[in-house]
Amino acid sequence: MTLTPWKSLWEFRFPTLKEEMDKLFEDFFEKTGFPGIKEGQWVPAVDIHETKKDVVVSFDLPAIDPKDVSISIVEDRLTVKGERKREEEIKEADYYRSERIYGAFQRVIQLPTEVVADKAKATYKDGVLRITIPKSQKAMPKEIKVEIE
Repeated sequence: MTLTPWKSLWEFRFPTLKEEMDKLFEDFFEKTGFPGIKEGQWVPAVDIHETKKDVVVSFDLPAIDPKDVSISIVEDRLTVKGERKREEEIKEADYYRSERIYGAFQRVIQLPTEVVADKAKATYKDGVLRITIPKSQKAMPKEIKVEIE
């Protein structure tokens, strides 16, 4: 006769707290668009800031050929797609440790203001892709002089 561990009705019918918390975090990060890591997916880190005239978006894209990256701007959404490829093919069994993530990525950024998409410029230096997008004239603050009587 085989012995099986006894489980109470609570343990048998309801998932563990750890399982529920894991599911909660997975659902949250997938639905909110936060960078998450699934097998074969990765999302590069991004910084976004504004100057008086431009919106500047910087992506960390180390070990990526700029030819493997595409950039598009539609209305107020910036989309950057690309792929980090392995330098050489190595069998999984030959790895001692593998922490770097390879494969395709896509990041869609909601821009904070209206921009002039056809005047955007991108540079790639030291593993950082920097996209500078001029703000539209509508979005620029206007200084109005008001005389005090």
